[in-house]
Amino acid sequence: MADLRIDLAGIKSPNPFWLASAPPTNSGYQVQRAFEAGWGGAVWKTLGDPILNVSSRFAAVSFNGQKVAGFNNIELITDRPLEVNLKEIYETKKRFPNHAIIASLMVEPKQEKWHEIVKRVEDVGVDGLELNFGCPHGMAERGMGAASGQVPELVEKQTYWVKEVAQTPVIVKLTPNITDITVTAESAVQGGADAISMINTINSLAGVDIDSWNTIPHVAGKGAHGGYCGPAVKPIALNMVAECARNPRINVPISGIGGISNWRDTVEFLLMGATGVQICTAAMHHGFRIVEDMIEGLSNYLDERGIASLDGIIGKSVERYSDWGNLDLNYKVVAKINNDVCINCNKCHIACEDTSHQCIDMLKDGHGNDFLQVREEDCVGCNLCSIVCPVDGAIDMVELRSEHPPMTWNERQAAIGSVQSCEVDSIK
Repeated sequence: MADLRIDLAGIKSPNPFWLASAPPTNSGYQVQRAFEAGWGGAVWKTLGDPILNVSSRFAAVSFNGQKVAGFNNIELITDRPLEVNLKEIYETKKRFPNHAIIASLMVEPKQEKWHEIVKRVEDVGVDGLELNFGCPHGMAERGMGAASGQVPELVEKQTYWVKEVAQTPVIVKLTPNITDITVTAESAVQGGADAISMINTINSLAGVDIDSWNTIPHVAGKGAHGGYCGPAVKPIALNMVAECARNPRINVPISGIGGISNWRDTVEFLLMGATGVQICTAAMHHGFRIVEDMIEGLSNYLDERGIASLDGIIGKSVERYSDWGNLDLNYKVVAKINNDVCINCNKCHIACEDTSHQCIDMLKDGHGNDFLQVREEDCVGCNLCSIVCPVDGAIDMVELRSEHPPMTWNERQAAIGSVQSCEVDSIK
């Protein structure tokens, strides 16, 4: 059986599945239930000066019959006294010494505030600290969370303050509400971060009730933006993890967060450079026992490939992720319709005719039966037909042998520049 243990910047856990700092890690009772179910670690709900939360707090976006395709949250950090949280952290760590407990922290951007809370939290035996520079609502309006996380100088400075006194590894949690997350990730590294985690939630409004005209959720008829998470944000999170993983200046481990709902999602994040993952929405939707399927699925995946441990997959796809200018312009795929499988719903034809490259023809065979056929010379390999097709195996994207050697846009521009330079030299 594959070894699922991880070591993220010195923080060890029996598997890569951690609960993210969120409602599921609000108390010792919850975290202990999670560990009993099989979770390898938990990032405690963010500690700081207790705040007042509102009612109601959550909303979900459903799509095409799928419940909780996205999740919106306007809840803030802990509303329980720090002393109570610390007592429960101590008790939980004592009962589960081999599971990772990470304290998520958020205070005002003042050196003495950070020093004070770090010392108090480490005294109860946490395995690491996660600095919450990502919360996009409520706390941001008070100068914390994303308000700090959007300013590279503040990320670096506050990380440095924490590292001045911290005795355990420091993870910096980054906000996605920024143009380029690698900028703040680099700042965290410069400040001394031992690891980074991403992404925190995305600014969002879940919806508007078109009958009452109230926002969803609303508090006494008024609403505010919240943090968006769940399966819908996975592509955004995966890209940000990949961008940081391939940046040589961000040379620390990554804890991947955002839309991870099953073991397959986990494998994708690990391949793209994450050492472990944090999960929230899936646990809120289905309960803590979902980790059993995640552990079994990940273990089977590794076993079937003869991979002994997670080290065999972490970061293995990073080198395949690049910039558009490095893609081969002469590589070509075309669509192939398998008419033995096709049900003639014509969705591919409609999509191609109306919104793509008009290269699928509706024809009749010798018996007068309708069938679809792709004109390969006009197909650009956009994948749209295979995406909208409702039947697995009805459309394949097939690589065509190119008559030309590989050439990227960057290589093409370099070649053009070289020719132009030679022409200038000849004129001289």
